[in-house]
Amino acid sequence: MTRTVRSRFDHEVGGTVEGCTILERRIVIPPIPAEQRRGVYEYVVEVPLAPVEAKSAKPRNTPAPENASFTRATPDERGGVVRRLPSR
Repeated sequence: MTRTVRSRFDHEVGGTVEGCTILERRIVIPPIPAEQRRGVYEYVVEVPLAPVEAKSAKPRNTPAPENASFTRATPDERGGVVRRLPSR
């Protein structure tokens, strides 16, 4: 997979930018040494593929309720934030 990266630093093809290997290099704004101005370079880089993490086969922590069991969930079981509204 490739992407485009702009940089003010001059790198060669085959080098690395932001951890990716440079495939192509293009000068967007040429440098002007007399004015001590750096150029702007655009690189087409090869992005290494990130390893895909497999989903764990662990069962969920909360078991399903039994047929005739209707109890309220505690705040820890809900895991949400309780918001209190001010009185009007």
